Amino acid sequence: MTSITIPISEETIRSLKVGDAVSITGTLFTGRDAVHKFLHDGGKLPPGVSFQDGIIYHCGPVVIKDEQGRWKVTAAGPTTSIREEPYQGAIIGEFGLRGVIGKGGMGDKTLAACQEHGCVYFHAVGGAAQVLAESIKAVRNVYFLREFGSPEAIWELEIENFPAVVTMDAHGNSLHKEIFAASQAALAKHL
Repeated sequence: MTSITIPISEETIRSLKVGDAVSITGTLFTGRDAVHKFLHDGGKLPPGVSFQDGIIYHCGPVVIKDEQGRWKVTAAGPTTSIREEPYQGAIIGEFGLRGVIGKGGMGDKTLAACQEHGCVYFHAVGGAAQVLAESIKAVRNVYFLREFGSPEAIWELEIENFPAVVTMDAHGNSLHKEIFAASQAALAKHL
């Protein structure tokens, strides 16, 4: 397993290949449909927030306040990433992302942006929301909570040893495309 610390250099990202298991530590930001559309349509990140050399996590975490009034993440599973395909490539390029975490993979526009800008897609295990939440050590802030609501807000999360697998790399390789092609070929033999 390769340990990665955010912020991530382009050199580190380009050294990763499809199939590499990683353990990620540092600060990342969540972002789902509302955030992607907002940024794609010209919206700006809040002052002091930067995605440069960072990771966006396709996640709508379940967040509560503890007895001291601090936010605590109780579940943080990945959401299906393909919904962000119309926006993701442009956002990678414009905001300097080095990684996207989600589930299910993404399409050709995102893959091309990963190759051009030095970014990878990390697949997180679906159905393990409570286990993945154990890697979240703190909620540093939340943005657009009033505007977008809790699942769609940008949550700034401090993570430690967050597990994921590279399934789309910065060299134009996509495990998702390979599996789809192999599945189609196998299906064609039976038709």
